[in-house]
Amino acid sequence: MDSALRTEVESWIADDPDPTTARRLTELLAAGDEETLRSYFNGFLQFGTAGLRGPIGPGPSCMNRAVVGRAAAGIAAYMKKRGMRTVVIGRDARYGSEDFTFESAEIFSGAGMQVFILPRPLPTPVLAFATSFLNCDIGIMVTASHNPPQDNGYKVYVGPTADDIHYAASQIINPTDGYIAAEIAAITSLAAQPRAREWTVLDDRVVDEYISRTSALAPHPGEITVVYTAMHGVGTETVKKVFTQAGFTGLVTVDEQCTPDPDFPTVAFPNPEEPGAIDLALAKAEKVSADLVIANDPDADRCAAAICDVNGSWRMLRGDEIGIIFGEWIARKKPTGTFGNSIVSSSALRKIAQHYGVDFQETLTGFKWLAKIEDLAFGYEEAIGYAVDSETVNDKDGISAALYLTQIALDLKRSGLSLSDLLADVWKRHGFHGTEQISIRVSDIKTISTLLHQLRNNPPREIAGKSVKQIDDLAAPRDGLPPTDGLRIWLDGDIRIIIRPSGTEAKLKCYVEVIAETAAAAQQLLDELRNPLKEFLS
Repeated sequence: MDSALRTEVESWIADDPDPTTARRLTELLAAGDEETLRSYFNGFLQFGTAGLRGPIGPGPSCMNRAVVGRAAAGIAAYMKKRGMRTVVIGRDARYGSEDFTFESAEIFSGAGMQVFILPRPLPTPVLAFATSFLNCDIGIMVTASHNPPQDNGYKVYVGPTADDIHYAASQIINPTDGYIAAEIAAITSLAAQPRAREWTVLDDRVVDEYISRTSALAPHPGEITVVYTAMHGVGTETVKKVFTQAGFTGLVTVDEQCTPDPDFPTVAFPNPEEPGAIDLALAKAEKVSADLVIANDPDADRCAAAICDVNGSWRMLRGDEIGIIFGEWIARKKPTGTFGNSIVSSSALRKIAQHYGVDFQETLTGFKWLAKIEDLAFGYEEAIGYAVDSETVNDKDGISAALYLTQIALDLKRSGLSLSDLLADVWKRHGFHGTEQISIRVSDIKTISTLLHQLRNNPPREIAGKSVKQIDDLAAPRDGLPPTDGLRIWLDGDIRIIIRPSGTEAKLKCYVEVIAETAAAAQQLLDELRNPLKEFLS
């Protein structure tokens, strides 16, 4: 075995606070399994604006107590330099989440911070709310959101203003992530970090306050049947309480998916956008003659929905369609403040805002950017993330979105209309906006950088037989947005394509928007583009 690798592994074992992962590495050393060890020691798990996210396992390239402890120590060092003193920690029910929570708590406590811990596994929006409600300087959420079962993650929220950025209890952006990453990199020994066990495990006061404020979004409850799935995550308890306090009694849960289970046994991927993920919910909806199907992702910060069409067939609403429903409904109420969506989301929200005289702002992908819009009246990203009440949660919130969508569906039902009718009004006014996302999984993340480099140096003249009118390099933007890795391509026929790497997975993502007079015409365009784009990106 390579001597440098052996030395690195032995040093890590000596500093590892978890006997389980230390023992695993010791066994691999004894077996001389260099290949496996190199996969665990392939550089430190990168800390960025999404915090940490990766597979659970030993060594610096995975999520484990040693990596999380170093992250906590780095964040504590960042806090000390800025006079920050308070941190609140939340967690989901994934493997490792509880261990990572208390590993962090010991490190923060040892650094002299006042530490609060949410009382049990709870949704990410509750942690975001708690960061603001408790006036904490930092919020930590241990979750991998909708990633596969073998993953876990670590999200960081900032409560006040920091680094000349008004965070207001939202997720970190540049340059804060870089400052924290530098502090983490400076931690040479976790064993050298002081530890303490001084913290406060919160009671339900924070949770109850979140439920009270969120339930107020639905002032006109009534008879409507909603099938709900938590996708084996932590949403069920809080969603039930919100709906009950709001006055809705027709919530029907998918029993097979309502209890937290880190194995996510009924789905291939615990993401309601994935094919087949909500099949159980749709089957239940047919059985109980439901009005609406709603699904949260495992940490309940995203919201998906399905509706029944005039032919009695259930279909998933695209993330953009839900965003347009919210946007149109809220805009009709003449809100103060600003609408916003990400650059990869539908252009329809901008047109809705213009029609009703509402201010609009476009941001980079990721809710961390939308949350920085001052006086956000409504914001969304196409990846089923929505902020319908940014005063309560300055982040995407799948629970408030679920309740508000239910109220809209009921209000429309009382008028003899449906969510489909609302969408039809928008399409009649602005044209049908068809959107689709194409994802290409890669085994080596470097493949994505190579492809984008090739496209920049050798831009295509046509795609799928349609001429390229314009290519915007998002790394050198001209519209006031911060630079980001990606390309925006305009084709003949007002077709927009955006290509960018995923921020959380080894994926290349391609977002397509077409505008046509009818849904059928838009779908035909999308069908014509799909395979050529897959070939183009592969």
